[in-house]
Amino acid sequence: MEQKWSIRLIRLAAIFALIGTYLGSHMSGSGSYEYRPIHAHILLVGWLSMFAWGIFYRAFKVKSQKLVTIHGWTAIVGVLGLTLGMWFYNINPFNFGSTFTLVFFIVGGTTLLISFALFIVVTFMIQQQKDTSSL
Repeated sequence: MEQKWSIRLIRLAAIFALIGTYLGSHMSGSGSYEYRPIHAHILLVGWLSMFAWGIFYRAFKVKSQKLVTIHGWTAIVGVLGLTLGMWFYNINPFNFGSTFTLVFFIVGGTTLLISFALFIVVTFMIQQQKDTSSL
């Protein structure tokens, strides 16, 4: 299960890296920095965090497969919710109502916060490998 989530999170991290760097290039070229907070969060939580989680799942075996799945889905929904919510809230390209944009932003951020909390639990639920180097 960890291997599946590892590659899934790393692939999504790569997509977020492309989107984040594209936004950075766009801002630099246009001289407009209105996307700065969105650009930063896409790279930090979308690229860096998802990549780190993917590497963790590649390196460690977790005792609870259900927890891995719940963490993975909250990570994906949280990153998408936070970054899209931030875009809706700050830029509002579709002229959504202010209540909708605020709730979308808050729900996305809260889901991501839950994902980070679940990851803390995951780190305490790894299967310890026996040290065979001294044999």
